[in-house]
Amino acid sequence: MSQTILKTDAVVHVIGKPATSAAVVPLRPQSESGRARFLRLARTASANILPPLVTLVILLALWEAICSGTGARLPPPSQVVSDTWELIAHPFYVNGGNDVGIGWQIWASLQRVALGYAFAVVVGIALGVLVGQSNLAMRGLDPIFQVLRTVPPLAWLPLSLAAFQDGQPSAIFVIFVTAVWPVIINTAVGVRNIPDDYRNVAKVLRLNGFEFFWKIMIPAAAPYIFTGLRIGVGLSWLAIVAAEMLIGGVGIGFFIWDAWNSSLISDIILALVYVGIVGFVLDRIVASIGKAFTRGTSST
Repeated sequence: MSQTILKTDAVVHVIGKPATSAAVVPLRPQSESGRARFLRLARTASANILPPLVTLVILLALWEAICSGTGARLPPPSQVVSDTWELIAHPFYVNGGNDVGIGWQIWASLQRVALGYAFAVVVGIALGVLVGQSNLAMRGLDPIFQVLRTVPPLAWLPLSLAAFQDGQPSAIFVIFVTAVWPVIINTAVGVRNIPDDYRNVAKVLRLNGFEFFWKIMIPAAAPYIFTGLRIGVGLSWLAIVAAEMLIGGVGIGFFIWDAWNSSLISDIILALVYVGIVGFVLDRIVASIGKAFTRGTSST
């Protein structure tokens, strides 16, 4: 009499009773053929790429049809491409002064966003931890934060210009003050939602303040923190475009405003396309970092 037991990766044959020996026959993993792998990747790519691609083609066709007629005030996509082909083909030209390619304009804006956003991350996480850990800080600071976060970003610009007397630090301050509130609030919520079991384990293990912060608090609150960071980077990119329209100099916001003053509508449309793409890339970068840091528990 024989009995066969099937496990996950091996087949065990038990011969006779009592069983004195067993032969373990490992199952060979079924390797995916090249054709099957190609078909699977093609199906995944088509499922993710085709729907937005078809939607984009339909929207462009509608735009072309609507704006190609006489009396249309906006150029159709075909005219936008022809008008801005030099900007598309040569994004990094330098003619001196503010006359630089759109690639340099975006790079200048990204540098301002990086500085302002970095300050917001450091200050926001620190204040969020303070508010989340301390009831006294929560009662003292949270009402002030709730009032200040409702102030529109550009409303801070005149105040920052008066304080710094220069457009560059003023724009960075606007980025900071725009991005810091969602980081503070989400960090505080994440810290307050740390399970009591985690805190009890920290007491049992006698972790010091730094160990509790690094080994318990940050991992437990990371999904909330990265939600705030994603909101913050999106708001930063929105605010810098508007701020640069007012402070001038080099930047994608100033490029849009300068194109408006020169009645270059196609340049404005091209800049808006780049603004959207860069904003999307920034969001995906922060989301990817959050997914890797939290091992997939943060929202994507």
